[in-house]
Amino acid sequence: MFEFAWPWVFLLAPLPWLLRRLLPAADSGEAALNISFIAELQHLTGQHARARLPSWRQQLPFVLLWGLLLLATARPQWLGAPLPMPASGRDLLLAVDVSGSMDYADMRWEDQQVSRLSLVKQLLGDFIEGRQGDRVGLILFGSRAYLQSPLTFDRQTVRFWLDEAQQNIAGPQTAIGDAIGLAVKRLRQRPADSRVLVLVTDGANNSGELDPLLAARLAADEQIRIYTIGIGADPQEDGVLGMFGFNPSLDLDETSLRAIAEASGGEYFRARDSQELQRIEATLDRLEPVAQNPTLARPSLPLYPWPLSAALLLSLLLVARTLWPGLSQRLRAVANRYPRRPS
Repeated sequence: MFEFAWPWVFLLAPLPWLLRRLLPAADSGEAALNISFIAELQHLTGQHARARLPSWRQQLPFVLLWGLLLLATARPQWLGAPLPMPASGRDLLLAVDVSGSMDYADMRWEDQQVSRLSLVKQLLGDFIEGRQGDRVGLILFGSRAYLQSPLTFDRQTVRFWLDEAQQNIAGPQTAIGDAIGLAVKRLRQRPADSRVLVLVTDGANNSGELDPLLAARLAADEQIRIYTIGIGADPQEDGVLGMFGFNPSLDLDETSLRAIAEASGGEYFRARDSQELQRIEATLDRLEPVAQNPTLARPSLPLYPWPLSAALLLSLLLVARTLWPGLSQRLRAVANRYPRRPS
């Protein structure tokens, strides 16, 4: 179906005529003969001097040019039949802790010692790629919480922003409550029974303005399920640090994370190594998607380049017609100055 996106543009059609009627005549810059008694001559003859308008044949190209510009500005387009858009998955927000402690290298991936954040990037990146049909978003939080990527079907972009995340980018501390509050703000406008927040952290809430348990209750009121993942290795049993009972996960507040998950109807998971984190992702993958109302979209083919190209071509022809007499005279003058020598 053919239609104009902005049909009101055609109301500007009489604009050149109105400007000519309302604005004073432009000064041509040429010398003019002023006669002091011209007003008396006009009174005797009953005629008044008027600006001489071009003939309709001279005005026709400019009228056509103005019409083509209006036609292109009105954005003509061809609309196809409505097509359903896939919208059968969940609205899933990932809240990833990027505080300073996430740089601690107590995790292993492919027989290499890696930091907690590096492992989260690797495994959650694959998790994001598998969310076909889901809208996925990303929140990064440290001392403050920031929405790095809104809910979108573009999973590759969300994974890119996760891969680009750096520790301490949002501050060295951990604002779990603010991260949950930001997720509630973003998910509350989405359909109920499809709102999911996956929160990954290795510490306890020690920053921010919102209490995590209060934020979890707000999430429960908005029917948002929160799945919390506590990351960090167990205490070492060998080595110098093991002799002193060093616990790399000492700051992890599992009690609060478990309470947050239970308050919102979700679950708490503990990830001590890459294998456990993979099993957690497999469990999250088994969450049953909830059907949403399908959205319809009509593909549109823009047609404005055609009248716009015609207007450009016509303007070039008008400029060429104006410049050609002077150019031809110069060419003849040059030819007369340098006559061709007889062979």
